[in-house]
Amino acid sequence: MRFAIVIEQAEGNYSAYVPDLPGCVATGATVQDLEAHIREAIEFHLEGMREDGLEVPMPQSKVEYIEVAA
Repeated sequence: MRFAIVIEQAEGNYSAYVPDLPGCVATGATVQDLEAHIREAIEFHLEGMREDGLEVPMPQSKVEYIEVAA
C-alpha cells in the first residue's frame, strides 16, 4: 500500500500526518527521522485497525503541486 503523507516544518523539528488514516501522526528531528517514524506509525495504525476488526481503507488521497507567480 502507498499512503500520501503531509510533512510540515515545526519549531525545531518536523511533523507529518496521513490524510487517509485520521490520527496517524509522527514527528522527527530531521525529514529522514520523520519518514522512518511515520512509516512505523502507519504500520502500527494498520495493525491496530486489523486487531480491532476494522477494514483497512485503500489509500485515496492524491498529492499535486500547483505553481503560482510569487
